[in-house]
Amino acid sequence: MPGDNSPELVAELDRLDEAVEAAPAGDTTAQIALWRHATRLEHWFFIARGPADRPRPYAVASAQGPMICLYSSAGRANEAARALGLAVPEGDAVPLFGVPMPAAIDYLAAFGGSGVVGVTLDHPRIGHHIPLPNLGLLKGWIAEAAR
Repeated sequence: MPGDNSPELVAELDRLDEAVEAAPAGDTTAQIALWRHATRLEHWFFIARGPADRPRPYAVASAQGPMICLYSSAGRANEAARALGLAVPEGDAVPLFGVPMPAAIDYLAAFGGSGVVGVTLDHPRIGHHIPLPNLGLLKGWIAEAAR
């Protein structure tokens, strides 16, 4: 598994989450800042489900349909797995995997054909989500930042 993201980058997501919660209804500025920041992470992490040689990311049910849970750090994914009751026996490692950015965006987009409708960030800690078709916006932000 790849190395974890810097604690400073991950902590900034918490600050941005507070800004989203404090924003007036209908104001998406803070939400956009949160997702822009998520694109700056080196890896996105996932709780592995299924066989070790073909893991798939853990997803939650929403009114719109299944949403894949992505995590800003291996620590947060591990914490979430335990909080959600997905963990293996106490003391055992939670099966996780990381995908480097920006490849993680294409990886997630490929689940659209499987009925996945979106992605949720650091569920249940943060939990903001983005529809799968909007992942293209994130790729555009990465390309824009690279210029």
